[in-house]
Amino acid sequence: MEILDAIKERRSIRRFKQKSIGKDIIERIISYAAYAPSWKNSQTARYIAVLDPRVKDRLANECLMNFQFNVNTVNSAPAVIALLTQNKRSGFERDGSFSTGKGEHWQSFDAGIAAQTLCLAAHAHGLGTVIMGIYDEACVKEVLSVPEGFSVSALIAIGYPDEAPDAPPRKDSSTLLSYID
Repeated sequence: MEILDAIKERRSIRRFKQKSIGKDIIERIISYAAYAPSWKNSQTARYIAVLDPRVKDRLANECLMNFQFNVNTVNSAPAVIALLTQNKRSGFERDGSFSTGKGEHWQSFDAGIAAQTLCLAAHAHGLGTVIMGIYDEACVKEVLSVPEGFSVSALIAIGYPDEAPDAPPRKDSSTLLSYID
């Protein structure tokens, strides 16, 4: 799969076939996600793959803040991956001081790169994904026993797509880009 094609073709998938994903495929996807760039190569992203239907059900019914769209998505997906980020590392020096005026915000930037890298790797393996941000973080931490010192940056539903949505219209480069000559 060509990278430029993957960037253009990857879509957020919210309906999945009821076909399980092997741990070997998930491990392969995470091995590619590990190549996502991060602040000073801090590699703060961690992943929890939820395959157990009971735990997935708890996430859907207890942690998604009654946002039915995401509840339906999680219920449809054979797996959910929680993207965790190690706190107080991305954007920080080892002595705990900030390296950037962005403060703790840089952690979110690194998490976004990790999430998109994971989604592109999943797409290359014939899987669909959707990155979800509406959830009760404290609830997710409790249900998944997230270690101290980590934040839940996103929940990513993953599975074999049962839909093929068209790309929404995109702004052209003349709208997105300006030059300083």
